[in-house]
Amino acid sequence: MIRDSVAGGSYWREQVAKDFAWIGKAEKLLSEPSHNPVYDPQFSFDLSRDILRLILRRYSQGDSVLDIDQLFPRLLDTWELSNDLADRVCAEHNLKTCRDWVFDLSDLNHYIWCFWLVGLALVLHIPDDQWNRLLALIGQEGQDILLDRVIARRQHSRAVGAVVLHPKPYTRLLETIDAPKEQQAKLLRAFVDAWYPELNRRGKQPWWYHYGDPEKHPLEMGSYFGRWCIEAVAAVEVFKLDDSQCLGHPHYPGDLLRPNGPSTHRVPTESKKKRSWLGFFRIGREK
Repeated sequence: MIRDSVAGGSYWREQVAKDFAWIGKAEKLLSEPSHNPVYDPQFSFDLSRDILRLILRRYSQGDSVLDIDQLFPRLLDTWELSNDLADRVCAEHNLKTCRDWVFDLSDLNHYIWCFWLVGLALVLHIPDDQWNRLLALIGQEGQDILLDRVIARRQHSRAVGAVVLHPKPYTRLLETIDAPKEQQAKLLRAFVDAWYPELNRRGKQPWWYHYGDPEKHPLEMGSYFGRWCIEAVAAVEVFKLDDSQCLGHPHYPGDLLRPNGPSTHRVPTESKKKRSWLGFFRIGREK
């Protein structure tokens, strides 16, 4: 069953096949002598993002949640390799940075990247060795109260920050966690509803934000992998929130929490799907 009906089955099959082929080719290139060593740190980190995209595409396509975690250690391998290569290249060439990425939780792209990986690690129940590797890569404990509190449910010694680094939309999720139990379901739904629109920051959005937009970045470009609020399922997993009001929401990946089914996703009719697209874009435009 397709979980993300923005794209049809042929799109997901084609892109998943292309992703597997590319990742295999890229991993082979990294194992061979490099023709451009200065670019290798960026190439390796881009590959880790490609692996995350494949994980989310497989979820969107309807693959078994029980099989998706097999890609997680390969993502960690490529991020670790990128860090090692960056240290070497920057030292050899006296560079401050050799990657086009801000590795700081104050940067929205990096914050979402880290939150998604933490969320997937928690709901997929990755083993402790992979979990510890992930936390070593993320670092920066004590910087963000929300992410720190989520991580601390598995790593109890983690220092917890005092502020939300990205108030919109994440203050909503923090308030959900702290709310009385009888209010949590409604507040969680409000967070999931606001998540995508509130990531629109007056012309600056996450790198994946417009993927699948029929005008700005149509499906034919092959970049779309879904728009899944992994942050919400991470909070549900560790704080045992009631997510009943989110089931069936186009941004809520509820099947990650229910790997044995039945699916929580509803496939809309073609006419409803078109109307929902228009609605999302109207809501997403900031005044």
